[in-house]
Amino acid sequence: MVRIEQYGEKERQHLLDLPCPTYETSPFVTGVKVKESRVALISTAGLHTISDRPFGVGESGYRLIPGSSQANDLVMSHISTNFDRTGYQLDLNTVFPLDRLNEMAEAGSLGSVAEYHYSFMGATDPVQMEQEARSLASILKKDHVDAVLLVPV
Repeated sequence: MVRIEQYGEKERQHLLDLPCPTYETSPFVTGVKVKESRVALISTAGLHTISDRPFGVGESGYRLIPGSSQANDLVMSHISTNFDRTGYQLDLNTVFPLDRLNEMAEAGSLGSVAEYHYSFMGATDPVQMEQEARSLASILKKDHVDAVLLVPV
């Protein structure tokens, strides 16, 4: 995990100066208990199935990843030169903890795991991703997903 204190002053100031979107409203809802929740994964690791097209520079879309996917079914096309892929190469669960979610569901710690999960290209301006994120939120709602595990890389 990188801490802001690890950066030099120039890099630190750059991170602090990045714009943070604001919204007119901040809705609050009481969520479903975790033991009863249907959970999906959303990663920014730039993952996709072998048969899907790779992510492009600045792409704001996402890729659908079936819940039945195994590590050797997935490819990472994350384009950031600063991204260390070592963890991913050793264990997919570092960027896409599908095995851990399935274990939790089997143990009764959560209700169920969604049939589909999603990955975005993390090296993209989040503001450009808003329309796709809103579209995905509708899909998740139709799939009766109560919670998502956001896995940034």
